[in-house]
Amino acid sequence: MHADPSRVVVRPFHLAWQASGPDIERVRNLVNHIIRLDLRTVRSEMSIVLHDFADRHWQIERVFDDRYKQIETALKLDGSKLRRPTKRLIGAYFCHEYSYAAAALMNPSVVRHPDQSGLQPGSTRILLSLRAVGEGHISTIAFREGIISAGRQLSLLHQPAFATAAMLGETTADSVAVYRHPESSLSGTVIFPVTEAQRNGLEDLRLVEFACDNGNREWIGTYTAYSGRDIRSELLRTSDFHDFTLTPIKGGAGRNKGMALFPRKIGGQYMMIGRQDGMNLYLLRSDSLDEWEGGELLLQPKFPWELIQIGNCGAPIELDEGWLVLTHGVGAMRKYAVGAVLLDKNDPAKVLGRTTSPILSAADEDREGYVPNVVYTCGAIRTGDDLFVPYGVADSSVCFAFFAIPDILSRMA
Repeated sequence: MHADPSRVVVRPFHLAWQASGPDIERVRNLVNHIIRLDLRTVRSEMSIVLHDFADRHWQIERVFDDRYKQIETALKLDGSKLRRPTKRLIGAYFCHEYSYAAAALMNPSVVRHPDQSGLQPGSTRILLSLRAVGEGHISTIAFREGIISAGRQLSLLHQPAFATAAMLGETTADSVAVYRHPESSLSGTVIFPVTEAQRNGLEDLRLVEFACDNGNREWIGTYTAYSGRDIRSELLRTSDFHDFTLTPIKGGAGRNKGMALFPRKIGGQYMMIGRQDGMNLYLLRSDSLDEWEGGELLLQPKFPWELIQIGNCGAPIELDEGWLVLTHGVGAMRKYAVGAVLLDKNDPAKVLGRTTSPILSAADEDREGYVPNVVYTCGAIRTGDDLFVPYGVADSSVCFAFFAIPDILSRMA
């Protein structure tokens, strides 16, 4: 899977975001210019906009209507005095087309799809999360559905003709809700930054299917929110992939990146793997899903391919033998590689084994791209006796691999 500049969505133009800031008068002046246009000119301009963009976006006139309502609220306009074509043209002036994956598509994670119906025996429907990078190096979360069939066969669902941005829902002091329109598909949905802490991107979502105490399932992802200056870890939570909640992680551990949640509680506590010092792996425990502190040292770089730093590559995967954790290591010439660690099932602080050499390393065509010599994944899943691993290549594209789990375990010391 590669970056695709033809995948575009309609986004708010930056003046709309500044409607409550220092450029409020510039916004007001632009709106007044549009209001003063006669109706014939308004309809003519609107016709040009629709000719250029209507076939490239889903229900674009509804998007313009929504944008106008936000501007009306910000400027305290009397909408009863304006005709619908004028309102829509105002909305169009405060939108722009954004190619969300023009620069890169990378660092995927994968979970079982909530819908496993209608499949052939031995098949699994999957859901990929992807880090898509567009203009200004802004990172967003995109999705792609597919099926893994017997014989290590992977089929990706075709992307819809139109991509749509998730819409902003209820906002509280602690969280932000976003949702996708019920008529839009998940494979065409993109989640954009919606808060100041996320302004420059939502990076490297590590999804996991979490088993709740009440027997229900919830899909939870940890990701890095980047403001352009500061980073912090946040949680994405959903029970259906229609409605999502984005919540900051409180506590000292939340000021770091690369956190990965275990798929269930252990000993009555939530657990995560994190890199608290930029170099080593730590085991974190908490009684609260959104507050994490401290952590105990779990793993330090040991082998040449990981001496600069190590980190996790997604949520731990439960096996009969223990918790399988994919790791990334950075070695000479800042070359990234992927290895694996096995932790005790009842006490994950105990390391039972680790691969002495990488199971996946940048080589040949996998070396070339925006950031060369990097392979990286944010999560894998077990399918039978195999591990299915989607992985990013050189911060530019996404490839897929299957590994026999017994082979990985046999390489551990």
